[in-house]
Amino acid sequence: RRERAMQRFRSMRCLQKFAAVHASVSNHFNQERSLYSRANFKLNRAAALSEWRQLGAA
Repeated sequence: RRERAMQRFRSMRCLQKFAAVHASVSNHFNQERSLYSRANFKLNRAAALSEWRQLGAA
């Protein structure tokens, strides 16, 4: 499975760049859904999305 994912990248450097960016973005949005009520999850998700949009506009 890992080897198949790595085949999409031309070099290890591209894979490492993608993994670094993906990890920070994924951690920002990935919240453990089962630990929150639906209302709290939606509020946290909206806050993360608005923060992400502010960072993207800067």
